[in-house]
Amino acid sequence: MKYYIIAGEASGDLHASNLMKELKILDAEAAFRCWGGDLMAEQGADLVRHYRDLAFMGFFEVLAHLNTIAQNIRFCKKDILAYNPDVLILIDYPGFNLRISRFAHEHGIRVFYYISPQLWAWRSSRVKTIKKNVDRMFVILPFEKDFYAQYGYPVDFIGHPLLDVLNVDTIHSDRNSFLERNHLPDKPMIALLPGSRRQEIQLMLKVMLKVVPDFRDYRFVIAGAPSISPNFYTGITAGTSVTVITGQTYDLLRYSEAALVTSGTATLETALMGIPQVVCYKGNALSYRVARFVIRVKYISLVNLIMDKQIVRELIQEDLTVPNLRNELKKILDSRERKEIIQSYAGLREKLGSNGASAKAEGLMIQFFKKNEVINE
Repeated sequence: MKYYIIAGEASGDLHASNLMKELKILDAEAAFRCWGGDLMAEQGADLVRHYRDLAFMGFFEVLAHLNTIAQNIRFCKKDILAYNPDVLILIDYPGFNLRISRFAHEHGIRVFYYISPQLWAWRSSRVKTIKKNVDRMFVILPFEKDFYAQYGYPVDFIGHPLLDVLNVDTIHSDRNSFLERNHLPDKPMIALLPGSRRQEIQLMLKVMLKVVPDFRDYRFVIAGAPSISPNFYTGITAGTSVTVITGQTYDLLRYSEAALVTSGTATLETALMGIPQVVCYKGNALSYRVARFVIRVKYISLVNLIMDKQIVRELIQEDLTVPNLRNELKKILDSRERKEIIQSYAGLREKLGSNGASAKAEGLMIQFFKKNEVINE
């Protein structure tokens, strides 16, 4: 079958690539045309657009790039029709994907949504669009099934795909090999995960780097995003002792004592690795004010959202100051505070369900096709 897949961020690239791997097991003739990243390309996808050219952060930043976004949407519609896929698979990225779902539905193309947009956080009215245009929704957070049930829309909860990513071949070396390979001193490490977009990296690192001199017994190491040039980081870290490594995030987390993490999927990855963290977020001031007005959730990190209580400390916007970050980092390096956070992570893993999310999604997708083939006969 022919699959057209759209992922607009690094996490989407990761999860889509694992789904593609599973689809190829049951569908030997699977062909993929995608918007995504390097991991999807490695699975044999014909990559149309890279996510690094698609990610715009914040309301006003999106407004500033409306012309580019509109051009991408027009091109995507033409490209889908030219490719004529058996199914369109959408990965999160709602501002773009919900528009494309409507177009695909109007042209009789089956639409699957793998990894739901966070409609429960804001603009829940968009559920109507999904009910009308999406043939099947696969959700990865435990509370999302109940959310959609409120609107009379049945979805499939398949568990979180990160459980598989972190379960197989996660750690590629022992600590000594990791230090030697990256020319790092034998000191306890603190991981910095500043995000995957240039704009957020600049904003987050500006604060994160200012606490480095207060922790001289630790080596700070940045997990570089694969889509960002190393030169971009060195332009920010010049004059510091901070090291940047790329493509080794899980190794870095495994051997770190703590992490400073920009809100997003990375907060969940860090928690599942069992590493105490401080969650950070800062955006354009006007964009943040708009977000505060429309977003309805109590927390910003996936860890706290899933547990429905504060497990990890969140420093957001005005609260993300150097003194606050310094104090919170000191706390999670304290043995008592660390123990409490790590114990809470165990409950998080339980809530996320069992392993095999990608395989479950792939099985349900193929089952859907077979069922419809019988009906159509």
